Amino acid sequence: MPPRSSPQAPATRLVVGPFNRVEGDLEVRLDVRDGAVAEARVVAPMYRGFENLLEGRDPHDALVIVPRICGICSVSQSVAAARALADAAGTVAPPNGRIATDLMLAAENLADHLTHFYLFFMPDFARQAYARQPWFAEARRRFEAGAGEQSRAAIAARQRWLQIVGTLGGKWPHTHGVMPGGSTRAIDGAERLRLLSLLREFRAFLERHTFAAPLDEVAALADESALFAWQAQAPERGDLRLFLAIAAAAGLDRLGRGPGRYLVHGNAGAPAGVWDETLDQGAGALLPLDLSGITEDISHAWMADDGVPPRHPSAGATRPDADKAGAYTWNKAPRLRGRACETGAIARRLAAGQPLVRAAVRRCGGTVYTRVLARLLELAEVLPQMERWLAELQPREPFCASDALPDGGQGVGLAEAARGALGHWLRIERGRIAGYQIIAPTSWNFSPRDAAGQPGPLEQALAGTPVGDGEKTPVAVQHVVRSFDPCMVCTVH
Repeated sequence: MPPRSSPQAPATRLVVGPFNRVEGDLEVRLDVRDGAVAEARVVAPMYRGFENLLEGRDPHDALVIVPRICGICSVSQSVAAARALADAAGTVAPPNGRIATDLMLAAENLADHLTHFYLFFMPDFARQAYARQPWFAEARRRFEAGAGEQSRAAIAARQRWLQIVGTLGGKWPHTHGVMPGGSTRAIDGAERLRLLSLLREFRAFLERHTFAAPLDEVAALADESALFAWQAQAPERGDLRLFLAIAAAAGLDRLGRGPGRYLVHGNAGAPAGVWDETLDQGAGALLPLDLSGITEDISHAWMADDGVPPRHPSAGATRPDADKAGAYTWNKAPRLRGRACETGAIARRLAAGQPLVRAAVRRCGGTVYTRVLARLLELAEVLPQMERWLAELQPREPFCASDALPDGGQGVGLAEAARGALGHWLRIERGRIAGYQIIAPTSWNFSPRDAAGQPGPLEQALAGTPVGDGEKTPVAVQHVVRSFDPCMVCTVH
């Protein structure tokens, strides 16, 4: 007789949340078995209804309303709304307007990267759970929440950095300077010099604190062998090197592996596309992005579905149903051709051909380690791009073109926020907004299961995460969640 298989140990339910150091409300429901997460469900428990607020309004009202979705990535929402209106009107911004908008968006994104690393992610390694680690004292000195030396320095650097957005857009957050035709805030020669000074200040912070090396030296690291050799030259210098030491000790390269597909809407530094790490014998390849393949599954969202199949966002609807059976979140489940996709800096660096990120993902996939590494490398690569963009501004040339919206039509506005692909889909009828749908980066990354039972990227990444005996807020679970840098207020807009 064949041997009897031992019965599977029963799972225990663990609810983690609300999370601190997260924008908005979030909880994760975990089924834990044999010391690891067996299944996860990610819950966005707050509903806000911005898509409903926009219906029936003048289309230009979106430029005032949608930035209020979030206070830390408001420029991203402004840019996506302006591009949707421009698409509907057929408006083309002059070069200065495009450059000024790109500079504002990049400044906000890099500020978010800095905030994520120093204030959201690294403070977890200053917790008592790691008190026996040889790097603990240094991690605590640098990153302890509210007291870390490097965290305080990063806050000061971020404050100065966001003056770039204030100069280009008039204020931050919720600038009204981003328009379908470009930027309403013209920059003169003297202001361009002040902006260059701010860029150089931020470069000095990164080269002194984050990397302890010139940006071009970091950006030139071609693979992990070069990265670890660079680290070994001066292991005590810079916060990237300390992160690498912590990542190796904590096994972050084996933690939180996502679905292996990465969505990019595209920006000045990365083309649009879908990176699939399973293609080309595991080396990965970039596929074209077909926006018509995007649908929103609401099987497990508190949204009324009326039995209709998943819709494209251009035909989407937002009708709350808080009592819906089988639902567990306000977040819809965006899918591309029925498949879950991860988005973020890791997706952009893969699409852009960043050799170190491609090499790291080839070895271990999309993990806590590769997500954070990609964001740090994006800091090193985008800042020099911004310096070049600033040099291209022509102060005596136009910054904005007028736009005239039709009484009826549609528009799509795509942007790359710090956390990834952001899309706005607009429909105009009789001169008013008849439909407005938003898919934010965290909508992709923190999506629930779909009708086929396919988990969202974070739900997949949490499976297998270790949970220690007696842990009520497992530290490894927090690392995985924070590696995606949730912005839940954008998710539930």
